[in-house]
Amino acid sequence: MSSKKQTVSFLRGRFQEVGFRPYAKHGQNFLIDLNLLDLLVRVADVGPSDVVLEIGAGTGSLTARLVERAAHVVTVEIDPHLAELALEQLDGANNVTLVQQDVLRNKNNFSDQVIATLQEKMKEAGQRDFKLVANLPYSVATPIISNFLDCVVTPASMTVTIQKELGERIVADPRTKDYGSLSVWVQSQCYAAIVRELAPTVFWPRPKVYSAIVQMVLDPQRRVSILNLSGFHQFVRGIFLHRRKFLRSSLISSQKQLSKPDVDGIMQQLGLGPESRAEELTVDQMLALWHTVDSLKDSAE
Repeated sequence: MSSKKQTVSFLRGRFQEVGFRPYAKHGQNFLIDLNLLDLLVRVADVGPSDVVLEIGAGTGSLTARLVERAAHVVTVEIDPHLAELALEQLDGANNVTLVQQDVLRNKNNFSDQVIATLQEKMKEAGQRDFKLVANLPYSVATPIISNFLDCVVTPASMTVTIQKELGERIVADPRTKDYGSLSVWVQSQCYAAIVRELAPTVFWPRPKVYSAIVQMVLDPQRRVSILNLSGFHQFVRGIFLHRRKFLRSSLISSQKQLSKPDVDGIMQQLGLGPESRAEELTVDQMLALWHTVDSLKDSAE
């Protein structure tokens, strides 16, 4: 079933048949090097016990590869013309569900239908792992990755093609320009790595930036140790809102329930000096800071 061909002329011809033109707002850039789709699937290690979510079915080239390996594939496509092409490519497959709508209900929440479909397929046949495997549209990559780490269904792994700059932010180390709230949020729960950098020439239409295949593998023990995931996410975003501020100032401005003496006591307890900045803290230090802040807020209520 896997498509062996996805040249520019092939795509143009298929799109003309259904009256479709790539829409920049939706980040519709199609991989024309199918070896990279094969690499994406291999790295994701999709197997017969996996339920896979693909966001952006496109012409169905990646979907077809996933269907050959997974227990079930839920693929989401916002564009009705592309959904039509994908369904043609997937004709005859009985382990795929195509949901034709936006995967996001709003910036911070997934579509109820997508989540319900995933939950249904997860329950159908015993113990199943859920994996996200997708050539993600640039415009929604950040909220998709962020939201899945605080969701009723959380992927065991996310193997995705995204903007290289976003990938660098995800895997960044402390004291680097790319290190920020997204780095801490992902690395607090996952092992993350850039698998391959991708030049604009492997896509059509060509994006103006480089891309990367990035994999994030969930560490369940690390995740379960974070009490109040939503609170931690908000905390980290608040701390990095003004990244050049001293940490003390960031805590005072973002944690309204804490007094200045409270903040000074927390920093002293954790061995953080008055000139410490958020970008200097490791993920483990940020977690320790959050748990200390959260416990003090609880005792104050």
